[in-house]
Amino acid sequence: MNREKYTLITGAGTGFGKALALECARLGHPLVLVSLPGPELSCLADFIRKNHQVPVISVETDLSEEGNCIALYNRIRNAGIRINVLINNAGIGGTDRFEKKAMSFYKKQLQVNVLAPTFLSYLFLDELKSNSPSHILNVSSMAGFFCVPQKQVYGGSKSYLLSFSGSLALELKKQNISVSVVCPGAMNTTDSLTWQNKKASHILKWSVMNPERVASIALKKMFAKRKVIIPGFWNNVICLLHRLLPEWFRVFLMEQQLKRIERKQDPQKQGLAGTVSIAA
Repeated sequence: MNREKYTLITGAGTGFGKALALECARLGHPLVLVSLPGPELSCLADFIRKNHQVPVISVETDLSEEGNCIALYNRIRNAGIRINVLINNAGIGGTDRFEKKAMSFYKKQLQVNVLAPTFLSYLFLDELKSNSPSHILNVSSMAGFFCVPQKQVYGGSKSYLLSFSGSLALELKKQNISVSVVCPGAMNTTDSLTWQNKKASHILKWSVMNPERVASIALKKMFAKRKVIIPGFWNNVICLLHRLLPEWFRVFLMEQQLKRIERKQDPQKQGLAGTVSIAA
């Protein structure tokens, strides 16, 4: 049996998951990296082995299927891999009016954003208990705090992770398992998102962070057993304002945000007939 303790990260092939994997590797943690099938994961695993000299196991699977979550757990258990950090990062985003997406999209979004982290936390719980001190980090979003226009199901799924993590943290505290939830704001994880973030309103533009910085903050505070992690000065300001402002004014701000999004989506309102911009 391998006596080293591993960190398992889902959604590790690209974006924030990749940044988390690289930061864990820099800290010297052996890794189990999980992502959808594709070349990105194997390239990342090879890079980490070459540049950080830590053991890496890569698993390509689709966590929207419950059976794949169980198969992942069985594969890790049968290989004798000991897990003491579980990072539930995999998620499906999306920005659109509610009626514009198919039910199949929302089903898969909820399976990945809600059910997969729930199932994996359940499946690996005994493993985390036996390898304590252990940590669970669930990746939520700033959208979990607010009613964000055109992110209704996504925001709801991230609100679930906030509530789930808080309750689980209370249950597992005496068993030396810390449960944290990180709530990033906008991040420059792809070229298209970087472009979108540049078009955001002032305070949202100021809050944009690079995923590498967010990963560093998230892991540092996870190991410090911080329950709710809000990376960045401006994201904390936004949360503070949300608590202090009256509800009618918060609703007004969100209505203005919805109008801004719809103007970006409507080429006639922009005088750009025949083209459609991507909304932030």
